[in-house]
Amino acid sequence: ESGSGKSTLAKILLGLQRPTQGEVFLHGQPLARLSRFERAKRMQPVFQDPYSSLNPAKTIASIISLPLRVHGVGTPASQAEAVTEFMELVGLPTRLRHALPSELSGGQRQRVAIARALILKPGIVICDEPTSALDVSVQSQILNLMQDLQDRLGLTYLMITHNLLVVRHMANRVAVMYRGRIVESGAADTVFDTPQDAYTRTLLASILTT
Repeated sequence: ESGSGKSTLAKILLGLQRPTQGEVFLHGQPLARLSRFERAKRMQPVFQDPYSSLNPAKTIASIISLPLRVHGVGTPASQAEAVTEFMELVGLPTRLRHALPSELSGGQRQRVAIARALILKPGIVICDEPTSALDVSVQSQILNLMQDLQDRLGLTYLMITHNLLVVRHMANRVAVMYRGRIVESGAADTVFDTPQDAYTRTLLASILTT
């Protein structure tokens, strides 16, 4: 539910906020020991609101290629080729490369955000309510795109959402948070079909219908 600590967890993983206690490990290595650039190469975010997460003064090509330029990856020519590749990968017409975010729909903007997140080829993408700001019909398109990209690129998603229908559609494993703590975790089918924690049972009963 809102206020349970989901977005705070995402910010800690991305290095945008420091934990008050404890550590996060990635492949046995404390994340705190990684530099900002090392962390960015391994994980990238897709934020909730595609209207505010893109620079309104930059073209789509400039937005998508920014991680490559920040990390000094490739030449201007190879960066332009990568922009074309990832625009096509997320289903964006390449004719939009010189457009501004204001000229795109909400769904197209979120595709831009996904392309920007993937262009460094990270293994992990942290998605904080990635479809909640979109129309219902567009939400399903973006979720299906994300599943297709996961299969094609071998991605791991950490998806943060209060929409349990999205969780059931997308997740292999689920962690239920309440007041800043994980109260239950496990395989998605197990958590949904045989929840063990009282809060999880209440949460499922309040949202899902049979």
